[in-house]
Amino acid sequence: MNNLRIEGTQSTPSIVADARAGTVEMRGDSYPENSFELFSPVMQWIENRLRDAQGTVTLNLHLLYLNTSSVKAMMDIFDILEDAHREGCKVAVNWYYDEQNERVAELAEEFKEDCSFPFMIASQVE
Repeated sequence: MNNLRIEGTQSTPSIVADARAGTVEMRGDSYPENSFELFSPVMQWIENRLRDAQGTVTLNLHLLYLNTSSVKAMMDIFDILEDAHREGCKVAVNWYYDEQNERVAELAEEFKEDCSFPFMIASQVE
């Protein structure tokens, strides 16, 4: 399995998926013109990783802002993780937020309510 790297822009997060570690990290703002185009490779990478014999994925999020279409894409990613968790795969989300940005923390809490897999939300200190 290959790693995945999508360079961030002013309106899109940097995304790094590490096949050896089984991690996906997203950093930055997310308000792309086409969220499907941005997140499709990520969803495909996660699905492929979960089909792998190891079947583990940890999502580390450092997102500052998400528009509506990005929220929908994250819901789709969490649905993939939830289905995998129900099938016995080891999945987890670690969502780090800036203490000055309560809206992102509230959004993370809303996502967490719908997930049965480990979902940690913590303020990041930088």
